[in-house]
Amino acid sequence: MIEDKKISNIDFRQQALEDEYNNCTFINCNFSEMQIKEVVFEDCKFELCNFSLAKMDAFWRDVQFKECKLTGANFTKINKFSTFSFQQSNLQYAIFVKTKLKCSKFTSCNLQEVDFSQADLTMSIFKDCDMLRTVFSNTNLEKADLTTSYNYIIDPNNNTIRKARFSKYGLSGLLIPFGIIIEDVD
Repeated sequence: MIEDKKISNIDFRQQALEDEYNNCTFINCNFSEMQIKEVVFEDCKFELCNFSLAKMDAFWRDVQFKECKLTGANFTKINKFSTFSFQQSNLQYAIFVKTKLKCSKFTSCNLQEVDFSQADLTMSIFKDCDMLRTVFSNTNLEKADLTTSYNYIIDPNNNTIRKARFSKYGLSGLLIPFGIIIEDVD
């Protein structure tokens, strides 16, 4: 087990991961196109790391990603107790199908074309996130906060949105599935 370490500038495609990391900080490391499995990351931080097209099969608990590139990352096989915080990260095309992400936080992230189909996002927070063409299908957004996010389209008939929070400016994203035309009147 690696504990309380700062790990910088490592290309893990060329260096094997240890079995377990606890309270470690990874800075400017490359995990792109890797299948990360049978590894435990607990209370870890990733800053400026590249996870593009990575398969995130590991156990992730209380993990933070800051300014990371996670384009096309596949989270579908994460542990059901995984908890994440994403800040200023690019998650475009990421896949979260059937994942349990209760209480996760997404702050100032690019979430364009992310697939949250059948995901459990109960009580998750989406702050200042661009969700253009993001897929919500049979997604649980109960008590989620999307008040400052934008460009989302969420069908209330196909998703659980009970007690979810939206701003009045984002309501059109809930009405588009019904074919309602919304016009600004001066």
